[in-house]
Amino acid sequence: MAAPCGPTASMYMEDCVAGMRSHIASASIDVVVTSPPYNLGIDYRSYNDMMPRGEYLAWTREWATEVARVLAPGGSFFLNVGAKPTDPWVPFDVASVMRELFELQNVIHWVKSIAINRSDMGAGVQIDGDIAVGHYKPIRSSRYVNDCHEYVFHFTHTGKVPLDRLAVGVPYQDKSNIARWRETAEARRDLRCRGNTWFIPYTTINSRSDDRPHPATFPPKLPQMCIELHGTSRCATVMDPFMGLGNSALACAGLGVDFVGFELDEFYFSKSVEGARRALASVDARAGRGAAPDAGSSAGPGAR
Repeated sequence: MAAPCGPTASMYMEDCVAGMRSHIASASIDVVVTSPPYNLGIDYRSYNDMMPRGEYLAWTREWATEVARVLAPGGSFFLNVGAKPTDPWVPFDVASVMRELFELQNVIHWVKSIAINRSDMGAGVQIDGDIAVGHYKPIRSSRYVNDCHEYVFHFTHTGKVPLDRLAVGVPYQDKSNIARWRETAEARRDLRCRGNTWFIPYTTINSRSDDRPHPATFPPKLPQMCIELHGTSRCATVMDPFMGLGNSALACAGLGVDFVGFELDEFYFSKSVEGARRALASVDARAGRGAAPDAGSSAGPGAR
């Protein structure tokens, strides 16, 4: 599906390993942003999320090998992996598999909820008291703390891919730094690198089944920031091999970037298609071109 003269979205209801082999040419993808099943016993509709760890990691190696093949030499692969307090090793086990195929260039922490004491904010912040913002899954335990973040591993082929750090930059809070660093591009624009802690909360919803009918999905802002960090001027096509509800496709539509993705579950796939059509129609409407055509997304047989 496509917005006329705008970005396209190619979606396949198909196993991502078979799909990448069938549909994606080598070195043709500029950015991969994805969040595969974490193997933590999450209740997906069409997938067993409690495989033996060795089997899960072997499967991870299989799909990651295809990602390595299709990723362009100067491309970026952003891999979101979470954990749970009783099984904190999953992200590190997955990252170890990736070590055989990629260089780990950055580790980003997706912060979903944060608490900050007013005394730690500095004198220039116009906030009266302590704050606690964001969403998290509370746990009752005398051994564990609430898990309020997930990892986003940034892999590349070389570890030397240049990034557009200021595309996701933030203004200097202490403006004296502008004068101190006036010879740098960051100071001249009153922007600094955001760093590797990204606070991206979920939006508040009224109904889980209606508004977010997937047990483990990231907000569209997460893939948006990943794509922007890589650099939209160097990004023609983004792939998400585990689409879920298609939030990576929504980010691509907003940024004017072509998207390709895979999803096995028919229900999640249909939600992805619906969302992408709305997003592309919105792009068209903003450009004054009318509605996006009702072009069907590609669909292939599910395997795994």
